[in-house]
Amino acid sequence: MGDVAVGARSGHDGPEGQPERPDDSAAPAAEGASSSGSESEDGSAAAERAERDAKSSKQRSFWKELPILIGIALVLALLIKTFLVQAFSIPSDSMQNTLQQGDRVLVDKLTPWFGSEPERGEVVVFHDPDNWLAGEPTANPNALQTVLSWIGLMPSAEEKDLIKRVVGVGGDTVECKGTGPLTVNGKALNEPYVYPGNTPCSVDEEGGQFKVKVPKGMIWVMGDHRQNSRDSRYNQTDKHHGMVPVGEVVGRAIVKAWPINRWGTLPVPDTFDQPGLNNQALAAVTSPGAAALVGAVPLVLVRRRRKASK
Repeated sequence: MGDVAVGARSGHDGPEGQPERPDDSAAPAAEGASSSGSESEDGSAAAERAERDAKSSKQRSFWKELPILIGIALVLALLIKTFLVQAFSIPSDSMQNTLQQGDRVLVDKLTPWFGSEPERGEVVVFHDPDNWLAGEPTANPNALQTVLSWIGLMPSAEEKDLIKRVVGVGGDTVECKGTGPLTVNGKALNEPYVYPGNTPCSVDEEGGQFKVKVPKGMIWVMGDHRQNSRDSRYNQTDKHHGMVPVGEVVGRAIVKAWPINRWGTLPVPDTFDQPGLNNQALAAVTSPGAAALVGAVPLVLVRRRRKASK
């Protein structure tokens, strides 16, 4: 029995018991390795969650900012439409071949804010001064066209606007005799922009033959398609006698923007720069009535002198 007892002690204290100690010390190491792997997995998952949260935050931020961006764009579009440039559509053939029906033009609305007034030769857009568009068909835009026209990206279907060329400004005398040429302050205009086959003046009793003096603050307008344009000539019975108040002018058409193959500017023709065209006083004197008045003045003076000598 003593041997057994010694053997029992030897098993714990001798070499045979030594492997038990490494097993005990290895257990914490294994636990540590297992814990380290778990922590690594937790860190990776946390990083993935952080990345997903960041992406989600960016997406939420974009959708929150989108209405603000749209609002800013709308405000800018409205400011541009109101003060700078607006698109208009050509509704008829009255300005052929300079402009074709369906063309889109950009109109300068800025310069009138600084006191600039229309000049001879310019193509201008103006509000209907006195029911010139009576009987013309009205457009029926869809919802998208209405929104685009409201912000100025498309012409408005509700606005009653016309587009013509300025021929006379305040103080000018404009005249058509026979088939032309059209004269301004006694100077004949060379008008290559007139529609091929048309004559500068129309021979009819409805307004094609005329001689008018344009009052201050008014303009006299005509279409380039002379035999297919209801312009100042054919509205002389309205309250403005065919004139367009400067205050009704929206702006000058400066560019043909669409279709792209017809893109181009709308400059003032050279004929409106000819010498003597601004001589409004001379035109008034050389008119038949003014000439008769000038010729009568000496006769009146002679008669008065004769009466005084008697």
